[in-house]
Amino acid sequence: MRVSKVAVVIAAASALVLAGCSSDSGDTASDGGDTTAADTANADYKICMVTHGDGGGFWSVAKAGAVKAGEDLGVTFDYQESNNDAEAQAQLIEADVSGGCDAIAVSAPNPDAIKDAMAKAAAAGIPLVTMNSGSQVFRDLGAFTHVGQDEIIAGREAGLKFKEAGATKVLCPIQEQNNIGLQERCDGAKETFGNVENLQLSAGLADLAKSQAEIQAKLESDPSIDGVFALNADIATAAALPAAQATGRDIMIGTVDLSGDAVQAIADGDIAFAIDQQQYAQGYMSVVLLYLNLLNGHELGGGLPMYTGPGFVVEDNASLVQELAANGTR
Repeated sequence: MRVSKVAVVIAAASALVLAGCSSDSGDTASDGGDTTAADTANADYKICMVTHGDGGGFWSVAKAGAVKAGEDLGVTFDYQESNNDAEAQAQLIEADVSGGCDAIAVSAPNPDAIKDAMAKAAAAGIPLVTMNSGSQVFRDLGAFTHVGQDEIIAGREAGLKFKEAGATKVLCPIQEQNNIGLQERCDGAKETFGNVENLQLSAGLADLAKSQAEIQAKLESDPSIDGVFALNADIATAAALPAAQATGRDIMIGTVDLSGDAVQAIADGDIAFAIDQQQYAQGYMSVVLLYLNLLNGHELGGGLPMYTGPGFVVEDNASLVQELAANGTR
């Protein structure tokens, strides 16, 4: 029964990836059928996830994927997030080490801040994967694989989109400090597009009105900018788009990640594209990979990251993504 359940879950997880796809916990049991000894044994596994999430639209979808995997597998699952506080994230990881977690998935936007906590987990023999951010450093943190997208590759693909559209200069506003993944997105765009200027936002998501004002000021001071590569859907819709509209110029907007407003703006033709790293699959697959390690000693990935993106949402497929988003999976 347990092996059969694993096969079903892996098939479902593979379909998710191929198809394009605040502290809470969820304790799960069987899949709704007859409870067996194997199903009961699964509940002895406690799989934990600690992210830098902020409880917003992106992370709620990633969490939903992880919770669903826990339910499908019949394991105990616990989710914690630090709201972009690296020190708090490190403390949460250490609490999971002492709190009986059998395996832990961790996002790693600031690897230096969590490396000691990850080392404690590894020393305790706890299997680790990184997810969402950390594709370049997961081995250094003791993880056997990473689930997410390569941020440099995502940036390169965005740069090609701007290049194909005929843009000449792109602004890349960065909404978080010390997040290596955001910097990598800008760096990747610079590799394929060339003329990219970074802008560190002082308040980021905490004050979208201030972020809009800072982007607008930059656009007004440099009329040669005709593209904005937003690194977050809320920055795209609530800061970059109104800032561009306020200038009265035709400025191309692209973004990373999805929100209902971003997908609607794409459908309306106001935003050109969104890079979809398929965070539901990131959450789901991380739990599955850790479960298989606990169950059978598997270390999947072959020492390489397991990519969930980048995929692209553009005007042609925005309506389909809107339907899926209504189900909480995109």
